[in-house]
Amino acid sequence: MKRALLAPLIALLFTASFAYGQAGTGTTTVSVTVAAEAALTVTTGTTTLTTAGFFANYTGTTNLTYYLRTTQGTGGGNLQLEVTTDFPCASGGPCVGTPPTAGDTLSYTCTVANPGNSGSATACSGSVNASTTALSNVGTFTAGSSSLKAGNAASVTWALTDDPKYKTGTYTATVTFSISAT
Repeated sequence: MKRALLAPLIALLFTASFAYGQAGTGTTTVSVTVAAEAALTVTTGTTTLTTAGFFANYTGTTNLTYYLRTTQGTGGGNLQLEVTTDFPCASGGPCVGTPPTAGDTLSYTCTVANPGNSGSATACSGSVNASTTALSNVGTFTAGSSSLKAGNAASVTWALTDDPKYKTGTYTATVTFSISAT
């Protein structure tokens, strides 16, 4: 009797092991294209220009953080700015596009830290006059440049002529920064 009960049980276990005993494997390839890319944060949202004395230039600094990866061998990058909204020139204050006195300028000097991982940066040379009609250089990056993941620092230090012709008041211009990588 034990044998009679044991035989069907063994057959059932044997059949069950084949049903669940199948094994398989699979593979996949994972592919990624890492592109050149760049981003920029203006860490000083409003830059207030102040004067150090009687008709001394107005000065102030805009701080930036840049994020960048350029292509090896043939790539590069640019950090630029443009005055996209001029001071309200008709109000008698400063004006970048058509200053009240020849020689009045909104100019700047630059600092651009080298990318933290690889490559190098070159900041603008000397004092550069800001423009309302074209992009102006802040810095350039070599092929294969790669910033830190947390970004790298750059800054623009402004100088605005203090012309006695300016009428009193508060004047605002908008400067747009851009960064590109190839």
